[in-house]
Amino acid sequence: GLVFYPPSSRSIDLERALRIRDVLPAFVQAVGLFVNPAQQEIEAVLQHFPELVLQFHGDESAEFCAGFGRPYLKALPMGKAQDGVVLDVHAAMALHPRAAGFLLDSHAPGAVGGTGLAFDWSSIPELSRPLILAGGLRPANVGEAVRMLRPWAVDVSSGLESAPGVKDFSKMAEFVDEVRYADCSR
Repeated sequence: GLVFYPPSSRSIDLERALRIRDVLPAFVQAVGLFVNPAQQEIEAVLQHFPELVLQFHGDESAEFCAGFGRPYLKALPMGKAQDGVVLDVHAAMALHPRAAGFLLDSHAPGAVGGTGLAFDWSSIPELSRPLILAGGLRPANVGEAVRMLRPWAVDVSSGLESAPGVKDFSKMAEFVDEVRYADCSR
């Protein structure tokens, strides 16, 4: 994913995103991550990435997310919010009927992902929509998560880093191996 959220240590500018795009293998679709962006910000990125899948991690409305005519993923914060209320996943999904899928990620006050914190996977109800699991995934636990939930995809960031924003290639290879093994053990 291409992180277009400047406060993140993983954020990239458009110039770097274009360099990444230019070396992507055929049939690999880029995902652009945004947090409460301005419409113009997304439109500027889409001029260079007409096939980009949008991923929203903020308080964006369904109308805003769908307004770009692109498939989009909506991140939902799992775990208890500061007020102690647990998210009703079905109700949150109902607010975004046109979302291509939902990314369930750990909730941490003041953060929008990449915290390295896991949440209780057993709290995820039976879902009829595509699920992307995130939050605290790493090579040591991703196999269990895939076997337990059978998500459409997994999303990982800090679980593959040697330092904030720096990917560790051996962790990446181990993670992919664990996902493949778990996926084949159906």
